[in-house]
Amino acid sequence: MGRSLSLAAYLAYARGTSRASPHPSTPRPAGELIWGHAVDAGRADALQQLADRLIQQRPGVTVLLTGAKELHRDAKEGGVIWQTVPEDSVAASEAFLSHWSPDLCLWTGGNLLPALISTADARDTPLYLIDADENLLIRPGWRWFPDLPKALFSRFSVIMARSANAARELRRIGTGDTEVTVTGPFLEGAVALPYNQSDHDELSGLLRGRHVWLAAMAQVDELPVILHAHKNVSRLAHRALLVIVPDDISETARFRRQLAEGGWRHAIWSDGDLPEEATQVLLADTRGELGLWYLLASVTFMGSSLAAGQVGRDPNEPAAHGSAILYGPNVGRYLAGYSRYAKAGAARLVRDAETLATAVEWLIAPDQSAEMARAAWDVASQGAAVMDQILDLVQDTLDVVEKRP
Repeated sequence: MGRSLSLAAYLAYARGTSRASPHPSTPRPAGELIWGHAVDAGRADALQQLADRLIQQRPGVTVLLTGAKELHRDAKEGGVIWQTVPEDSVAASEAFLSHWSPDLCLWTGGNLLPALISTADARDTPLYLIDADENLLIRPGWRWFPDLPKALFSRFSVIMARSANAARELRRIGTGDTEVTVTGPFLEGAVALPYNQSDHDELSGLLRGRHVWLAAMAQVDELPVILHAHKNVSRLAHRALLVIVPDDISETARFRRQLAEGGWRHAIWSDGDLPEEATQVLLADTRGELGLWYLLASVTFMGSSLAAGQVGRDPNEPAAHGSAILYGPNVGRYLAGYSRYAKAGAARLVRDAETLATAVEWLIAPDQSAEMARAAWDVASQGAAVMDQILDLVQDTLDVVEKRP
């Protein structure tokens, strides 16, 4: 790898402007550690899902994820650590990398930090650029360092471009000896949830011919809106069944009380009840069975999304099970995912009981809900192959590292 005068000048500048960098306060766990960096919300979601899957496949591994503070996610699996990315100075980079000592780095999109990338390369950390995006390859301040981009991209041993346009731009810039491959976008995808097949078969028989819709991960204060919407839906489809899954199972008593006070003919799943012909609402107040309800419902309203202060729940779950998606306006945690589904016509925003009822009524028609569910599945499965390819790459790299003396 040839010496880059631009990179040397940039690093000299970075040394002169850097402030003292605090040592990371979170201890580094023993064992293998993968470092992934997210440049935006969509890639943060995808990295979080990749981390959760990797930890399931490779017990004992730790995944360190970096990005701006607002990109930090809640981990579904233990072993994921979120940290704010250090400032792009030599001192901060050396402190960060000395502490974490990653076995490899997955950098998403672009917006490279030269001091951090060059310091990682100097420590022989394998660098993989995934989902390279032509809009993120050149930073405005680099115009003073003409050969800096080429010097940086040549430090990656693997470069995966999200499009042919990104690959062409990388080849124009130059990547040294590193080959650029076009893989498609790196996206969070669908992961099917487990369910009991015998329960599914029994309920499918009982509910044949009935319109079933689901309010998943519902909050107590959303219940009046959901029930009002169901009352409107029932005027159009009098045999319609609403399945409610509370977000917090400890609140089940409050759900039961509202159903009883409202005079709803309801069944309680945790009591062993099965819906009868006259049942209007099934309260599915158990954990670990969402896969069953997503499969049975042609339409899912994703709760925890109507009131201010709520952040939504994962839209990939209903999409993975063939259910059309409705959601409220407060889905900040999952905004990137909902935006993808809405853009594809696979999800629809609702704001109150009237818009929720209207959306459910519209989706009662099997062709409408099927078209929306099919669009959701198409979106959810887009990134599956890329996700699997990256997981295989990480596993193969770690296996090689493990075998070194």
